[in-house]
Amino acid sequence: LDSLHTTPHRTTCVSKEGEMATASLPGSPEAAAAVLENDDLVSEILLRLPPQPSSLPRASRVCRRWRRLLSDPAFRRRFRIHHRRGTPPLLGLFGSSRGVVTFQPALDAPDRLPRGHFSLNLDDDYMTLGWRHGLALFYLPDSLQVVVWDPLAGAQHRLDIPEGFVLDPSEDPVNGAVLRAAGDIDHFQVVLVTSDGRRPALACVYSSETGLWGDFISAQLQSATMVHWGEPSVLAGGCIYWLISVTSILEFDLDSQSLAVILVPADMLTGRSHQSTVMRAEGGGMGFLNVADFTAEFWRRETDCDGSWMLGGTVELDKLLPPGSDNEALRMLGYAEENNVVFFWTVVGVFMFNLQSLEPTRLSEIGISGYGYHPFETVYTP
Repeated sequence: LDSLHTTPHRTTCVSKEGEMATASLPGSPEAAAAVLENDDLVSEILLRLPPQPSSLPRASRVCRRWRRLLSDPAFRRRFRIHHRRGTPPLLGLFGSSRGVVTFQPALDAPDRLPRGHFSLNLDDDYMTLGWRHGLALFYLPDSLQVVVWDPLAGAQHRLDIPEGFVLDPSEDPVNGAVLRAAGDIDHFQVVLVTSDGRRPALACVYSSETGLWGDFISAQLQSATMVHWGEPSVLAGGCIYWLISVTSILEFDLDSQSLAVILVPADMLTGRSHQSTVMRAEGGGMGFLNVADFTAEFWRRETDCDGSWMLGGTVELDKLLPPGSDNEALRMLGYAEENNVVFFWTVVGVFMFNLQSLEPTRLSEIGISGYGYHPFETVYTP
């Protein structure tokens, strides 16, 4: 409700369309009846259903009136926008096999979507650059294009990379990220970055609202700063981050439109093979997860001081997994930034770790033997 005005004897509600409904004092039978008869008020209540895939279909079975309200495309649009401000469900993972990008579910019934519910066949050679806000970004080096795919809408957007951004497709590494502004479900942005370690690094931003690429953003970074094809990005605190080496992170600031390099924690585990990813720290800033064997270190960067790293904690992951899963080292498969979970392959299956509760969840029907699986986090309204 935009506003609620009360008097000693009457209550007046103003809907978003400006229509006024008057009822008796809250709590009286007349007031309850008025609420049940006002479509705007019922819609506001239904808008607050959980953003799980089963919520709207199950609620639509209550009565014909609810089904009519919930089936309205305008309501479903408001529902998606409302829940974009929170944490969207982690519907599953996308993986690639023989040029086909296929969905694998992660939720339990009744929210579980069928395996292969979303799929995309790209005829061109492609590289997956990332997933975010329900969108996927692919790079086509042969045609020097990127593709933005919206699985829910079934829409593809092919964008030509600006001339001069890539000098040699076979040699110049390109990475990127796709994102939507907060509360927006119509428009998107694409951020591309390239650096071969010899020339200045470049970035360029595309806006679907204007249909244009912005100017090139150039930065002379430290030597040997080289972007890697397909290294997943993390959006945290208004910046996009890519891990570009075992010692460096590339940062693109969305507000200042600038590039910078951040060194990873100098005191993290050394002497053993390890796997790392940028992550969201508590409070929404940038963090860093480093895993060696079954030991996980959680780091956070102190941005309000000198940019130093602080060790937030250490966890022995094998003590949280079921017996038998520690017969072989963990393999990190991916990180879901909005739900703050990381995926690991073990000899007994794939597990999803919530990095706040440290509670592992086994994804029983996902059999993964390779790399390159990407979390799909979005509000789905079937």
